[in-house]
Amino acid sequence: MDEVWSGIPVTDEALTQCIKTLRRQLGDDAANPRFIETVPKHGYRFIAPVETSEGFKAPSPARLREALLLGGAGTIGGGIAGVIGGLFYGFAGASQPLAPGLGAASVLLVLLSITILVALTGAAGVAFGIAAMGRPSAWSIAGGAAGGLVVGAVVKLLGLDAFNLLLGRSPGDITGAPEGLIIGAAAGLGVWLGSRGSQPLARRRHFVIAALVGGCAGLLIIILGGTLMGGSLDLLATQFPGSRLRLDQIGALFGESGFGPISRLATGCVECLLFAACLVTAMTIARKDLDAG
Repeated sequence: MDEVWSGIPVTDEALTQCIKTLRRQLGDDAANPRFIETVPKHGYRFIAPVETSEGFKAPSPARLREALLLGGAGTIGGGIAGVIGGLFYGFAGASQPLAPGLGAASVLLVLLSITILVALTGAAGVAFGIAAMGRPSAWSIAGGAAGGLVVGAVVKLLGLDAFNLLLGRSPGDITGAPEGLIIGAAAGLGVWLGSRGSQPLARRRHFVIAALVGGCAGLLIIILGGTLMGGSLDLLATQFPGSRLRLDQIGALFGESGFGPISRLATGCVECLLFAACLVTAMTIARKDLDAG
């Protein structure tokens, strides 16, 4: 009753009518059941023999469509987080004294574009990894972790190679596979935890749970010495003397001269919080629309 009619006042007769409909579609007889048996004072039991099929089966078209829709929704959710983060870093970078010929709008646009691109790429790996696991379960954690790990490794490898090829040096330890694994696992955990039980405010509950899990993941990454978007931008600014990018304004918010450890911790927490919350909420909305359809 909680799962099917969440928040809708119905009587036991609603369940009885559903069972009658199922029996009619299955050609079953309540007096001599082959599929659904009535257990007096308890409910109903499915009694037909169940067999498992060994070997690989190609996903059905409906399953592929579901995975594409859920993965796409999660990617869009991650992109929304990228927009928010890009605006934050863009305004922070544009608020610094700029070199002649460098406009604040250009700084904002460049940082916004980079952040959105990174967020969309990471979200695609994590979301499609989670969607590939099917219904929300503990396997969602593994799917998200695997997707984040692969995308993080590939993006870091290509990014460092691009810097070495074009500039002859790399910025150092930018965001990569370990960070992707932790963030992806956190998003998968948020999907799984948010799906347990049924509440009238399920979407808000998903958002809050995912935000908490994501924020904790961000703190863990920074404590373990990892690097997220803010740290990667700071590495670019400090490793290349000719760079005009500075994030000193963010450090000033926390009483630091430059982008210090407190700034890294705070921005890392907020980055992962937004990423996980937006991605999980988008997938939750898509899942509910699929189930309703």
